[in-house]
Amino acid sequence: MENTSELAQINISRLLAPLDSDRLAGFVAALESVNAAAEAADGYRGRLQDQDGDATAIRVFEDDWLIVNMSVWRDPRSLSAYVYSPLHREVLSRRREWFARPVEAMTALWWVPAGHRPDVAEAQARLIALREHGPTPEAFTLRHTFPAPAPAER
Repeated sequence: MENTSELAQINISRLLAPLDSDRLAGFVAALESVNAAAEAADGYRGRLQDQDGDATAIRVFEDDWLIVNMSVWRDPRSLSAYVYSPLHREVLSRRREWFARPVEAMTALWWVPAGHRPDVAEAQARLIALREHGPTPEAFTLRHTFPAPAPAER
């Protein structure tokens, strides 16, 4: 049976310094390999990109200090396998060097129709929903997932 839904995710982080600063040089240097690993991962469907092939120039929540990552995956298992892969974990272990400690939810997941690629406005709305209501089928986390919606009966 063909999947009718895919899993979208948004992850935002507050920068501690400008992207072109020495402090963020390690993060910027890792972007290409981290993105390439995602693209090669089983279950990867696509990601938000700007003209340079990443999303560093895309603003979220009208805040120049927030950086956004959005991607679409087959399911929570495939996203989780990538998130906890050795390369991503290595970069993730350095996040306190580059990003402020979050004080609210910075990551949200939600189901989208297969082939749909959400825009930033849609993703922001899902993150706000998670912040306001906690995990629900509208927006959830890897720790508290919800099943994909059942296919519409024909």
